[in-house]
Amino acid sequence: MVARRKHTLPETLPGFEAINRYWDIEREMPAAKILPGEYYVTNGGELVTTVLGSCVSACVRDRIFGIGGMNHFMLPISTDGKGWGGSDDLLSTATRYGNYAMEHMINDILKHGGHKSHLEAKIFGGGKVIQNLSDVGTRNIEFVRDYLQTEGIPVLAENVGDIHPRKVVYIPATGKAYVKRIKHLHNDTVVKRENAYRSEIATQPVVGEIELF
Repeated sequence: MVARRKHTLPETLPGFEAINRYWDIEREMPAAKILPGEYYVTNGGELVTTVLGSCVSACVRDRIFGIGGMNHFMLPISTDGKGWGGSDDLLSTATRYGNYAMEHMINDILKHGGHKSHLEAKIFGGGKVIQNLSDVGTRNIEFVRDYLQTEGIPVLAENVGDIHPRKVVYIPATGKAYVKRIKHLHNDTVVKRENAYRSEIATQPVVGEIELF
């Protein structure tokens, strides 16, 4: 039996020490796995991966310097499952939360050497996987598209909608992304994880706003 070589993971950028990281055997490179509500930014040869249901991920990078990252989020929705429901307060809260999820990641990319004029994006997720919440994925997709258009960040590719969860792998250094639809789930881990996350953001709304520098 051949002993498996032990790989040393590179240091993370400040603030990402708590993210789950491992060595990806298939692609022979360090990997960071993010959960709902998390994001990860790297300036090294790492991949970032996640599994999406109705949540969305924006994969953003500086195409010149290769620094970039991925987030995983959804917009808060009403507790009765009717989406934004036309409420101005709830719409404002959802927009603030989405801006928060996008801007924190982008600010970290800029803070560690990226330039806004170099940024490009790919977007994923927004599937109809949670019962009785058929439009939440669509709203997440619409938000991230509108956000990137407003910020002038071109979207090079997207894989969104559908009814299946999907696994996404993104390599900021090259901009390559890989998507695998998960058509047969042996358990409901993805749905349970996203429902727990949805409940958390509904009870802990984001206060205030941040601006891109």
